[in-house]
Amino acid sequence: MQHTVVERELELTLVLSPERSIPVPALLAYRTDDPYAVHITFHIGSDHPVHWTFARELLVEGVFRPCGHGDVRIWPTTLDGHAVVLMALSSPDGDALLEVPAAQVSAWLERTLRVVPPGSEPRQLGLDDGLAELLA
Repeated sequence: MQHTVVERELELTLVLSPERSIPVPALLAYRTDDPYAVHITFHIGSDHPVHWTFARELLVEGVFRPCGHGDVRIWPTTLDGHAVVLMALSSPDGDALLEVPAAQVSAWLERTLRVVPPGSEPRQLGLDDGLAELLA
């Protein structure tokens, strides 16, 4: 089975305080062999990029309304007249508040939804085929 990867490089903003923020290059990746998840790799100027993986559904919902709890919270807002999506990420290593241009993340999400429409994820995993073989 051929797997598809939908990637988008973009610059996020790491909010350090209300007055201070820094640009962070990031790579958004969606893979049809992991159809429920989105992967974000942050290049923060260290030797090792930082990887986060969470539910695609969470990001899709977070473009429109606040969602998530615990380690990943996402919500839309407007800053200086620009629509952005805010992501609050928490880990044992610390917390981060990231700002993503809403139009860019929405366009990338639309591409992932065209590749794997919501509800069709189990077919991507070949679960039906595997079950059919087991039950044959």
